[in-house]
Amino acid sequence: MAQRRIKVLAVLGTRPEAIKLAPVIAGLRAHPRFRVCVCATAQHRQMLDQALEAFAISPDIDLDLMRSGQEPLDVVVAVLRALRPVLQAEKPRAVIVQGDTTTAFAAALAAFHQRVPVAHVEAGLRTPDRYFPFPEETNRRLLTVLADLHFAPTAGARRNLLACGVAAGAIWVTGNTVIDALLLVRRRLRAPAARRRWLDHFRRAWDLDLDENGPPVILVTGHRRESFGPPLRRVCLALRDIARHDRRLRIVYPLHLNPSVHRPVRSLLGGEENIRLIEPLAYEPFVFLMDRARLVLTDSGGIQEEAPVLGKPVLVMRRETERPEGLAAGQAELVGTERRAIARRVMELLRDPTGYRRMARPSSPYGDGRAAGRIVAVLASRLEGE
Repeated sequence: MAQRRIKVLAVLGTRPEAIKLAPVIAGLRAHPRFRVCVCATAQHRQMLDQALEAFAISPDIDLDLMRSGQEPLDVVVAVLRALRPVLQAEKPRAVIVQGDTTTAFAAALAAFHQRVPVAHVEAGLRTPDRYFPFPEETNRRLLTVLADLHFAPTAGARRNLLACGVAAGAIWVTGNTVIDALLLVRRRLRAPAARRRWLDHFRRAWDLDLDENGPPVILVTGHRRESFGPPLRRVCLALRDIARHDRRLRIVYPLHLNPSVHRPVRSLLGGEENIRLIEPLAYEPFVFLMDRARLVLTDSGGIQEEAPVLGKPVLVMRRETERPEGLAAGQAELVGTERRAIARRVMELLRDPTGYRRMARPSSPYGDGRAAGRIVAVLASRLEGE
């Protein structure tokens, strides 16, 4: 008689979760002992759908919880209410969540109340301040309490978990699954047809020449809640200073859909001839753009992990980062959100070939591209007999 397969529920709601869980979902679907059910909360509807499409993932359950103007607490309440009947109907052996989003925290809390074990992918990241980044830092601290299986991306993340009292036998250092996803997409982009397609796309859509002989490109992403208001304004003014200092540059800023981001950014930067404010990109063209950039300015977590693999210096527009490995490797620097500090450091890097080369060494302090396989193997071992 055939063995009954182990059902797991993967819950995701944002673009980063979809990218980072995609390799795990693929690994579980390829494993003969698992049946995986993908549940989308749609905390970020359009950006989530873009990422899922890039990896050919269609949610089995779509809660469609995104509402205009919702705050994190609204998301928590909505996820808790919507997931209870899902957990009761599906009866999964485990719930898998990723990272530090409000979806991840709320899904873990819902699973806890149904006594379903929680597997936390990208566990153990920390900053010293529970309010920074907000609400992500407190989300991940609470996830540590709720989770049963902790998949730490680095040895440093494992030490953080041990310091929180997590038993060593419940922690596995796997690498970060974003490297699995990045390497998969980079292999796709090596095909000449893919290169031609995206070169043509960026030319047509935004008059942007990403060929090797084109103008130098600075890629910018900025969307963190703690940057809303004056910090984001200072960032924009720094970008304007950089653009006006060197008209050869092309500064490309894919704008998050949150009105607290795109309204002030368009107001301050919309008239600059060498700044391209573009729509959110699907993952494949985003990786193509990042690979063509000279350097990256970001407040994102995932890009701090991806850009070093591509040999792109990363200037992190935050005062703290939960990803210190890139700093230690010399591939990333904290520049904060002060106008002069950002502009000065960008210009220094562009003028200093030696300093630039020191930061632009391709390497991967966050993993080797085999994290998902390790996670699937642990899940098979731990859930088989339960």
